[in-house]
Amino acid sequence: MKRPKLKKASKRMTCHKRYKIQKKVREHHRKLRKEAKKRGHKKPRKDPGVPNSAPFKEALLREAELRKQQLEELKQQQKLDRQKEQEKKRKFEASFGAEPSDVDPVKEEFVQHKAKKAKLAKQHPKKLYCQELKKVIEASDVVLEVLDARDPLGCRCPQVESALLQGGQKRLVLVLNKSDLVPRENLENWVNYLKKELPTVVFRASTNVKCKRKITKERRNIPFKTETCIGKEGLWKLLKDFQEIYGKAIQVGVIGFPNVGKSSLINCLKQEQICNVGVSMGLTRSMQVVPLDKQITIIDSPSLIVSPVNSPATLALRSPASIEELRPVEAASAILSQADTRQVVLKFTVPDFKSPSEFFASLAQRRGLHQKGGSPNVEGAAKLLWSQCTSGSLGFYCHPPPSWTLSPHFNENIVTDMKLGLNLEELEKNNAHSIQAIRSPPLASSILFQSSGMTNGITEEKDIVEELPKQKTRKQEEREDLEAINSDQESVDEEADGSGSNMSPVKETLTDEQSASNIDEQSAQSHVLDRKSEEKEDAYDFSTDYV
Repeated sequence: MKRPKLKKASKRMTCHKRYKIQKKVREHHRKLRKEAKKRGHKKPRKDPGVPNSAPFKEALLREAELRKQQLEELKQQQKLDRQKEQEKKRKFEASFGAEPSDVDPVKEEFVQHKAKKAKLAKQHPKKLYCQELKKVIEASDVVLEVLDARDPLGCRCPQVESALLQGGQKRLVLVLNKSDLVPRENLENWVNYLKKELPTVVFRASTNVKCKRKITKERRNIPFKTETCIGKEGLWKLLKDFQEIYGKAIQVGVIGFPNVGKSSLINCLKQEQICNVGVSMGLTRSMQVVPLDKQITIIDSPSLIVSPVNSPATLALRSPASIEELRPVEAASAILSQADTRQVVLKFTVPDFKSPSEFFASLAQRRGLHQKGGSPNVEGAAKLLWSQCTSGSLGFYCHPPPSWTLSPHFNENIVTDMKLGLNLEELEKNNAHSIQAIRSPPLASSILFQSSGMTNGITEEKDIVEELPKQKTRKQEEREDLEAINSDQESVDEEADGSGSNMSPVKETLTDEQSASNIDEQSAQSHVLDRKSEEKEDAYDFSTDYV
């Protein structure tokens, strides 16, 4: 029975209950002793060592003793090395405040490198992305621009392509990744449209590379599957052609917007998980050099920076931070406005809708996304649609423009130079073979999406707008409100005290009724402030206890 004035319940019990528990414990111990007696007592087995009948016993024992001594010497040496390093650090810290003439040039270089590293850490991440992108373009002889086959035109960046053309004799190749998410007819139309301007390769990155090891080879009697890498042979032959054209070892840069599969493409070519891949955007933060063989080196790069002048749908699909900058419902609504309504209804099996909020409510009901009280989680449904569109789980497609026109930053000479020396017939055959090998979804189960055209990007650091400071949390706002109320109350009390002590003779001539009314107003104001402060304190205490 719980006592009313104590926090903890009493441990007292009746004698009958206590004796019953003791009896059960004795029976349990007796049962354990009985089972142990049946099993018998087994002593731990000792290491028998090397038997006397073993050949070369003495030599084996000497080798074991020598190995033991070597390990002890190695530990002692490592301990001495650590002590020396600590002494060097202490001396360096002691001489850090000395004059420049007393410091060694090696130490000066170390200090400069450390300061440079700290400066880069404080720099804006988007500016670092621009710097890394410039490094990749300058170091590359051939650049692969990876495009999402669901919206190839929306994955092209005219600013980056123009910067690449200004960098000298560099070749640009378009790689259509995620080709298994679009219908076959649509994929063929896009290849025919893009190859008129630049060499185009159909590719499908593998999802089987899960650890840092070689991909298992397929048997000859098993046909191609969507889980395997498709288009690798055609891309390899194209890179070999470029290497023969240049007549030297070449470096190949890989660029593209977030979540188009740049790192996955490199892992497939290397047949090893060298670069980090994942569903979340912007995993690659800096350039990474990966040698494919003695003649070809490939360079991974961070994602391209999307300019804020693009449409909301483009920002939601291409920008890594769009789901935080835009609100989830706004980002998903912008994507939904570009999709065919009838096909969306058939794909998600929801009733017909007139507004995005109605669709998200139906989708939440369909997927079982509910809030407290049973109301549909509209924000969760919006995040679900956004994540499916940015990742590779939702199949949608865009039609290419009806008539082909040359891009503004290209001309006929540039197009001819980009295709010079390449075996285009063999490339077409490889693309046709890859399209046939890909298991494409049927046209009826895909969603038609309206493309917004090429996506504007940022290549110069000066064009990056600094982000606004983060908004204050609810807890911080409550704390600030509470402090403001307390300060207001203190100021009111001080004014009341000051007015009472420094009352002038003129104010003393006030009538009794006026003074009484003033006192009532002040008491009412102080009572309201006290009430507000008590409510805020109660809310704050509850929030802190809950956390």
